Amino acid sequence: MALQLDEILKDLVQREGTDLHLKVGQPPFFRVHGRLVKTDYPVLTPQSIRDLIYPILADWQIQKLETQLELDLAYEIPGVSRFRVNLFHQQGNLGGVFRVIPSRVRTIDELMLPQVLKKIAMLRRGLVLVTGPTGSGKTTTLAAMVDYINENRRAHIITIEEPIEYWHQDKQCSITQREVGVDTESYAEALRHVTRQNPDVILVGEMRDLETISLALHAAETGHLVLSTVHTIDAPQTIDRIIDAFDPDRQPQVRVQLASTLQAVISQQLVPRCDKPGRVAAMEIMIVTPAVRSLIRQGRTDQIYSHIKAGADIGCQLLDDHLLEWVKKGVVSFEDAYMKCSNPLEFRQKALEMGLISSEQAAALASS
Repeated sequence: MALQLDEILKDLVQREGTDLHLKVGQPPFFRVHGRLVKTDYPVLTPQSIRDLIYPILADWQIQKLETQLELDLAYEIPGVSRFRVNLFHQQGNLGGVFRVIPSRVRTIDELMLPQVLKKIAMLRRGLVLVTGPTGSGKTTTLAAMVDYINENRRAHIITIEEPIEYWHQDKQCSITQREVGVDTESYAEALRHVTRQNPDVILVGEMRDLETISLALHAAETGHLVLSTVHTIDAPQTIDRIIDAFDPDRQPQVRVQLASTLQAVISQQLVPRCDKPGRVAAMEIMIVTPAVRSLIRQGRTDQIYSHIKAGADIGCQLLDDHLLEWVKKGVVSFEDAYMKCSNPLEFRQKALEMGLISSEQAAALASS
């Protein structure tokens, strides 16, 4: 009997997996609680993987996949889940990854995210960036923030996504969701017209190119709250990445523009839980203060960390401190937290001072 994509995806959801990997020469793989697991399904052939994927595509999507060799889309099994899909070619063969998108947007509290995200979500203007590697939960965090706005403010929210992952139902807000490739040609094209659509909040799925970055900065500068993501690991790298996207002669102007519009950078990673199945977000949060704005204008991003350390009273936090908090609460194991920390030496010392590890464990880690 031929493999059925819907049956494989239902199995993935039942196992509480997050991703399905399809690759010629291997059986389907599931990612479950952050770990890749080989399934017992038959090994995929070029024809069997085509038979799985092509029936879910429209004619224009097939044409795009065959000409551009890449395709992003969303797929839904009613009553089961939505999926973010990336199709690609590797070694001449078709492959794909399906990411599970929960049918319901989880709240900031349900996700156990820092409470300061509620305050950030209610900002009236400026640029807020959620950063982290692929698969670190950036989209889920943004969806929770949009949901909080939807519950607590009367506003027009416009999202521009590729593809749309979470569907939002209007609550206090009116929400317009536009999909790149379906409702608009590109992020940049949508942003060129968005300010004429009377938005209060604009969500840009990803700031991936110079034109999108420039238009997003302009939208934030003209009195809108702009939420977006960047594939960076911390606040200083995020600032440098945005500025470095521009030609050197424009960078001084962009520094001033970014210094005046940036409100917060939320950098996150997902860590396996040890108290029950699942993962939890560990976050570094930088709230932009006048001192940070001055450092951005002067190009002294290397000094930003000292301001994050000193800003606990306004909601700033370091990634390593959040990891240690999870360890102290028994949510995350020390070993998993240590694998994700940014400064192993300081992390070991703080863990030792907090009584989370012994001096023998600290010494063993230092010598490993």
